[in-house]
Amino acid sequence: MKKLQKSWPIDLRSILPIFALFVLGSCGQESERDLVATARAIHDRVITIDTHNDINPSNFSAERNYTMDLNTQVNIPKMESGGLDVSWMIVYVGQGPLNPDGYANAYDTAIAKFEAIHRLAEEIAPEQIEIAYTSEDVRRIAASGKKVAMIGIENAYPIGLDLSNIRKFQERGGRYMSLAHNGHNQLSDSNTGERDNIWMHNGLSDLGKQAIAEMNQWGIMVDISHPSKEAIMQMIELSKAPVMASHSSARSLNDVSRNLDDEQLRAVQANGGVVQTVAFSSYVDSDKNTRNREALTALQQEVASELGIELLDRSAMRSMSAEERSSYATTMEAVNELTAPRISEEVNSDAPPVDVADFVNHIDYLVDLIGIDHVGISSDFDGGGGVEGWNDASETFAVTLELVQRGYTEADIAKLWGENLLRVLDEVQRIASEIQSS
Repeated sequence: MKKLQKSWPIDLRSILPIFALFVLGSCGQESERDLVATARAIHDRVITIDTHNDINPSNFSAERNYTMDLNTQVNIPKMESGGLDVSWMIVYVGQGPLNPDGYANAYDTAIAKFEAIHRLAEEIAPEQIEIAYTSEDVRRIAASGKKVAMIGIENAYPIGLDLSNIRKFQERGGRYMSLAHNGHNQLSDSNTGERDNIWMHNGLSDLGKQAIAEMNQWGIMVDISHPSKEAIMQMIELSKAPVMASHSSARSLNDVSRNLDDEQLRAVQANGGVVQTVAFSSYVDSDKNTRNREALTALQQEVASELGIELLDRSAMRSMSAEERSSYATTMEAVNELTAPRISEEVNSDAPPVDVADFVNHIDYLVDLIGIDHVGISSDFDGGGGVEGWNDASETFAVTLELVQRGYTEADIAKLWGENLLRVLDEVQRIASEIQSS
């Protein structure tokens, strides 16, 4: 019996390349899924700490608070969605006049923010979030399934001329403090002196030098984000404990006064401290951010003109009353609603925004320069921070995924997300205990 021969409509050899591409594509998709699964498992296992999130006390009331998914970049639902374990909530007071009234008003503002954080954790949502004061607290609370709040102080201006306020702030939960913000004060020069080369102290004042000793004594980490370079170098020299930069990036990659240059970074390394790399677009890549913002503003202007609305700059908004600002904000919601669907095609295609990859470039640079043990992560959410891909706490996993894609190990990622920061906190508190006992 004759064997039947199968007839092929095409030469098998002609489809082998296509078949190979199909197999490779499938493998690539599988590898991508595996990588995401690996990153997700790591993200779930490590403790993720963001060291700088600004707050507004109006979001800490019984009627409106962080148990709700507010339009803030950080709140408990967003932390849960993105797997962010620890939020350092910031007691920030802007720089004001260096006189008794200025100090008194600043102190009251600071206390209101301390009280807001305690109200959230102790009255509004104690079953969902708890304040940590030590690294042991962080681990215990995170293991319990609750979110963790920690407290940082941005700008020591509210202590006035009374250094005993440093201990009072520590007793209220403050675990790091920067001596200055944007503007020179009674304690320290600010990075903003680079704008006009005008300085008040050429670094730290005598009171500022004493403040470093007080912070060492009571276990408050010295935050070197925002002060001037000379002030920072003096802080590192004077501090008996490691320092930290709560939200700064690498100046060699983006030359802005808020970033740290290589000399400062090496000084932090020698000091045993940590630099919390910040995902603030204009600190990550100023030029790229400017191009994107200009393109977005042009689109907003076009939409506003079609609606017969005049766009205002920040200086014009500052001169408005609270009611006028509220009305303008409502108007801008209509502009933004019409602008949003067009951003991807008309803005980002030609002028892409600063993104997670740009941010992690700074982490790479810092790790290469000062070592994996001295680098951490921060966002400056609700204070101007955020990059495309990590623009609120719900997108936190994107950072871990980018780190995994670049070959960082789980041990590396654990250090970056929090272990380095907790090591510094432990050392600061250990040295404080020694100082107190002696």
